[in-house]
Amino acid sequence: MNENWLNPLRDDSDLRLPRVAGSCVLVMFGVTGDLARKKLLPAIYDLAEHGALPPGFGLVGFARRDWSKEDFAKYVRDCVIEGSRTKFREEVWQQLEACLEFVSGAFDDEQAFANLKQTLNDYDASHGTGGNHAFYLSIPPKFFELVITQLNQHDMVDQSKGWKRAIIEKPFGRDLASAKELNDVVSAAFPTESVFRIDHYLGKETVQNLMAFRFANAMYEPIWDSRYISHVQITMAEDIGIGGRAGYYDGVGAARDVIQNHLFQLLALTAMEEPNTFNARDLRLEKEKVLEASSVPKDLAAHTANGQYAAGWQGGRPVSGFLEEDGIDPNSITETFAAIRVDIDNRRWAGVPFYLRTAKRMPRRTTEIALNFKRIPHLGFDKENIKDLGENALVMRIQPNEGIDMNFGAKVPGSTMDIRNVRMDFSYLGSFTESSPEAYERLILDVLLGDPPLFPQQNEVELSWKILDPVLDFWSDNGRPEQYEAGTWGPQCSYDMLARDGFEWRRP
Repeated sequence: MNENWLNPLRDDSDLRLPRVAGSCVLVMFGVTGDLARKKLLPAIYDLAEHGALPPGFGLVGFARRDWSKEDFAKYVRDCVIEGSRTKFREEVWQQLEACLEFVSGAFDDEQAFANLKQTLNDYDASHGTGGNHAFYLSIPPKFFELVITQLNQHDMVDQSKGWKRAIIEKPFGRDLASAKELNDVVSAAFPTESVFRIDHYLGKETVQNLMAFRFANAMYEPIWDSRYISHVQITMAEDIGIGGRAGYYDGVGAARDVIQNHLFQLLALTAMEEPNTFNARDLRLEKEKVLEASSVPKDLAAHTANGQYAAGWQGGRPVSGFLEEDGIDPNSITETFAAIRVDIDNRRWAGVPFYLRTAKRMPRRTTEIALNFKRIPHLGFDKENIKDLGENALVMRIQPNEGIDMNFGAKVPGSTMDIRNVRMDFSYLGSFTESSPEAYERLILDVLLGDPPLFPQQNEVELSWKILDPVLDFWSDNGRPEQYEAGTWGPQCSYDMLARDGFEWRRP
């Protein structure tokens, strides 16, 4: 296995040395948004502190603010101090501050893009970056096409003058048809190998460790199939509401926002066969095979569930319902809870349902993959002795406390043969002295290095939409989602969905 899987910020030729990008400029559209403020700018500082950015690195912010270069530097500094995972050091900051430039303008402003082109040309001349430019679209999806078209029309995507790469945040389209249309626009400006569709979940240590866990340990691979596993649950729960994202979230919803990208990627990595190597091509081929074999059941009323959070209590305080949030249409049918069953029609997984759910205003924030095992055919114990025995389960905790749980039955100390579920816990924090890089650190560095294994390509995007589109059409035709109280685990229809198959949701 490539050593970069073991330490993503280290050079695989010498693990004592950091991986260092070549001279280049990163242009960040939407630099004043929440994602940039909370994640991207702190990640860039952490890369600089780690020594992973070259002396010739440049960061250009693009936004509508009427800022000078000094104003932008103050904003970036504040974001770094608030959000970086490494200690703030003035000498590192001064090196990063010298790399900053800012261009003011709107996405439809022709002069602003002319100014951006001139800024890049000047930076190439003064810092020797050789026309190597990455464009990060940390912006609402409705602006993707406009920005890429502007870059193309202003001759900023010419691959003969250094490499040019596009970094695009999810969701990529809102259905299969729009994803294809958007890809046509992107493909007209950037070759396939220069398009990096960001799914930050794929940069998380536990997601990458899923492959190490499966394929580097002889004890698990033989039981990773329908002979032993009854069903799989993949959950991403958030304890927050939509916050100030009404303009983005209404009309998008939980399924488009999370299931189509994050959860389908987790499903593919959980269910795929072992790739020949862990390079981008082989990894992608195995994920695509899983997605091609996946579908939702025909009876969507029985095997899907959608809901909207109503008013309730969260963290000991009252919170508003989705329809009462600022900026939300009171007649909105956008779901904040989404759950679907997916079946995989292949030899390994035939008959094993995969249940995917995501929601806002859940009791706690958590993301996990739970493989639930079939019960032993014959238990020679009295029913009273095993009344507290549940299913064996293997749980990959993606966030917030990254690790792996094994849930199994053990005898309770004493004179009786009572058996109770117990938990064996592996935690990254407790097992390794090395700190895990934040997901965006890994992904940004991979883009600057041109290293593609963790980025889904267009075929994966289209296969995911093919699975999800029938569900979205069904929900659109069937009225308002069911209400669930904020701070609970979702609407009753989601419990009914699993009960029909003889299962119940785990409580993470």
